[in-house]
Amino acid sequence: MTRRGPSAVRILGLDDLVARALEEDRWRSDRTTARLLPLPVPSEGRVRAQASGLLSGMAAARAVARRAGLRVVRSAHDGDRVRPGAIVLTVRGDGRAMLAIERTVLNFLMHASGVATATARAVRAARGRGGGPGIEIWATRKTLPGLRDLEKAAVIHGGGRPHRRDLSDAVLLKNNHLAFRPLGEAIARLRRTASRNEAIQVEVRSRGEAIEAFRAGARCFLIDNAGPREVRRIVRELRT
Repeated sequence: MTRRGPSAVRILGLDDLVARALEEDRWRSDRTTARLLPLPVPSEGRVRAQASGLLSGMAAARAVARRAGLRVVRSAHDGDRVRPGAIVLTVRGDGRAMLAIERTVLNFLMHASGVATATARAVRAARGRGGGPGIEIWATRKTLPGLRDLEKAAVIHGGGRPHRRDLSDAVLLKNNHLAFRPLGEAIARLRRTASRNEAIQVEVRSRGEAIEAFRAGARCFLIDNAGPREVRRIVRELRT
């Protein structure tokens, strides 16, 4: 996944993702449509929004249509805010292909737009409770297998930011690692082998762990399962 701007996020492996989605639905073997429409039917199809929200998944939707031999004649953009009834995609071509890929197109759009819209709500809520514009919503690796880049792109379209894309992106010491090394020793070992500007991120579950990690040299924390009040308390203590 590459980032240049909300509507310019490129999803790595998009063609493979679309091919797998279409094959999963056996779009070339639509038993119903094949019997009803044995010959091509020149048609125009439109996708309309059914609810207000932020769009995401448009790149995938266009790729599905084109792979099925349809021509995209009008398309909204990822990150656009839409209202019920708004046309977000118009395609032309064989109506049989439209019937065969409709669900795949909608699945991409509904899922990704839902993530983008929920992210936008979370960003507004976080900044509206005294957090100010400096508060950001970051997305973790807790994504559906195979859909990580699609979902991380949707987070960006909703105004959030991606955290690690994968395990190679950054060092993050999690509680699972502590089954093998004590917290202080683990941080010391990671700091010894860190590059000059590499941040050692540490997941902590309590005020005590946060203070211990800070004293061991950690400066970037993921505070797990803590509410806003507890997070503020921990941050105040670390700053004093």
